[in-house]
Parts: sequence; C-alpha cells; structure tokens
Amino acid sequence: MKKIILIGLCLAFTNESFAAGQIGRLGVGMSDHLITDMKTLSLKLRRNRSSALGGNFGIDSSSEGSFYALGIKYYKLIYEEPQLNFYSTFAGNIFTYENEEEDSTEQGYQVDGMFGTEFSFQGLDSIGFSFEFGVSFYDYNDETHITTNGNNMIRSAVHFYL
Repeated sequence: MKKIILIGLCLAFTNESFAAGQIGRLGVGMSDHLITDMKTLSLKLRRNRSSALGGNFGIDSSSEGSFYALGIKYYKLIYEEPQLNFYSTFAGNIFTYENEEEDSTEQGYQVDGMFGTEFSFQGLDSIGFSFEFGVSFYDYNDETHITTNGNNMIRSAVHFYL
C-alpha cells in the first residue's frame, strides 16, 4: 500500500504529460462544486503540457439580498490520453451566504485539494466533462469543516473549449 501511495505522489508532481492536447485553449462552462450549492461560471485555460489555471464566479441577487462566489483553481496534469486527462488540483473560493438564524449576510471560504479526470467523447473534443474527489476545508454557517468530497461530472464542471 505504501508503494502505491508513493507512486501516486510521484506522478502527481511530475512535470511531464504524454500528449499535447488542448494547450492554449480556453474552456468556458459551469461548475457547482461549492458547499453553498451556488452555480458558477467557470473558466479554464490550459497554459502548457503540464498545467492549467481556472477561475469561477457566481452571483445571486434578489430583493432578499445579493450573494456572490469567487474562486481560483490550479490544475497539475498527471496523465493525459487523447480523450482523458487525469490531474491534481488546488482551489480556493470565497463566498457570501444568508445566515437564516441571524437574518444577515455572512462570508465564508472553501479550500479544496482534489484529484480529477476530464474526459471528452470522440468527435466532441471541444466539450470536457470533469469529476473530482479529494478533501475540502470550508467555513460555512458559522462552522468549520474538513471533509472528504466527491463531485460528479455535472457538479464538478462542464467546459466548452474555444
């Protein structure tokens, strides 16, 4: 078991991947990975063969109040195939939410350390579906949590690559 963990950690921090893929392409889509369940617009830019940068932004404004979410994400590619990328990611998000007990707007944060996969179907190379799993640390509803997390392909992200 220790050997498997050691090999996994070595793969997570290598600087090389196996194919050229979507270098320089901007992915535009949606994500629903926040603990608040706020849907966000998501951007992902593949910088080079081994990394990508991402960001997300969401807003919910009504007569009850205005709430937002803003985050950044760094992707480190571990393994790449023509229709599949396996990666590690680190994300940080800040958000506001309504504290129903105190009837006020509060601010929270969420930090994720995850592994994930983005895949596309042959013939639909411009659409990427992702799912991720790992550990989340967040402050929400006046409580701080460390929890395991798993996001399916709709909750994690769907991107259309330009």
